[in-house]
Amino acid sequence: MATTGTAGNSGTRTAAWHNWAGNVSATPVRVVTPTSVGELQEAVRRAAGDGLKVKAVGTGHSFTAAAATDGVLIRPQALAGIQAIDREAGTVTVAAGTVLKDLNLALAGEGLSLTNMGDIMEQTVSGATSTGTHGTGRDSASIAAQIRGLELVTADGRLLTCSEKENPEVFAAARLGIGALGVVTSITFAVEPLFFLTAREEPMAFDRVTAEFDQHHAENEHFEFYWFPHTGNCNTKRNNRSQGPAAPPGALSAWVEDELLSNGVFQAVNSFGLAVPAAIPAIARVASRALSARTYTDIPYKVFTSPRRVRFVEMEYALPREQVVGALRELKAMVDRSGMRISFPVEVRTAPADDITLSTASGRESAYIAVHMYKGTPYQAYFTAAERIFTAHGGRPHWGKVHTRDAEYFAQVYPRFGEFTALRDRLDPDRTFGNDYLRRVLGD
Repeated sequence: MATTGTAGNSGTRTAAWHNWAGNVSATPVRVVTPTSVGELQEAVRRAAGDGLKVKAVGTGHSFTAAAATDGVLIRPQALAGIQAIDREAGTVTVAAGTVLKDLNLALAGEGLSLTNMGDIMEQTVSGATSTGTHGTGRDSASIAAQIRGLELVTADGRLLTCSEKENPEVFAAARLGIGALGVVTSITFAVEPLFFLTAREEPMAFDRVTAEFDQHHAENEHFEFYWFPHTGNCNTKRNNRSQGPAAPPGALSAWVEDELLSNGVFQAVNSFGLAVPAAIPAIARVASRALSARTYTDIPYKVFTSPRRVRFVEMEYALPREQVVGALRELKAMVDRSGMRISFPVEVRTAPADDITLSTASGRESAYIAVHMYKGTPYQAYFTAAERIFTAHGGRPHWGKVHTRDAEYFAQVYPRFGEFTALRDRLDPDRTFGNDYLRRVLGD
């Protein structure tokens, strides 16, 4: 077990940890990189004995301080890889530190795939599920909703096995536990035979896509769109299963769309917009017309996921699906009259209702609105105004993205909030896995 830092509350601390976006940092007393579940259990027991808090951190793609700690920081990256495949049951068990892009590649090699996934593939499976990472889907839900079992190290160092049949009350909550219930060591996902998706990307006017939103949602397995602030332009994406064969974008087309326009040029124009904010509306009008319509077919992870190298800060709220169009129109009106300069598109996705205690889609069909700002750009005024709109619609913020809500608010928008906090009281009465973020969102 690799350990750095000091063993107590006083003494020289380790180097600071920063998240991907750079908006969160922490300086733990020590960092532990366990190479076995037993070592992880011992690290938790030792931390509790030393009176230190414990947090596990993946690749730092959350924008909140959910994983920040001044105690013991556990990095599970050495606990990685597929542990078991059960083709008859349609499941795969993976260690918690496995990165999604590695899992997708390994599953494809076995002729298997997750049913749905988000567009970022750099996260660990435990980090992605614990914060509620999701893609878009009419019938298929978040990554956490595809979990069929998990193992969790609790505050007393025990290893708890959870599924619908074993510790079902913990399973209902720990699939999306925000790190509050313990440290996840392995996850069993539902998988299915590898299939093809045909993606259709098409520019569309804001007024049209919002007027036709319900129709697009009903007619497509996976529908999403991006609105470019300061314009009336959107880009839509429809992903549906097909018989194949694979017909990926040509190498030049893929490079132009995914590397040049979505990363290289996008990085340059955002940097210019940061220096010259007055230019952003004009840039937005050009950028919103740069992406052209295209159709291609490939295996799921090559369609669902895409490289994201331009760094940003993000807020995302889940709203009742029937309220998303009204909220988005309010957001557009607010941006249009505010004088703000927004260089990043606004993303809209959907999810069916699920049964996870603190899932943003728990018990209700949902749609998501995500707002972004380029790293280094002041985002507070924009996010505050957007959040005011989202909360007026009973929105639930993504657990890993910027928001200002607290336990009192969550108790109102999550009918099962008390169920989660009662379970936390039972599993972690001394708040071994606590931190300032959890104190705010879950209470003491």
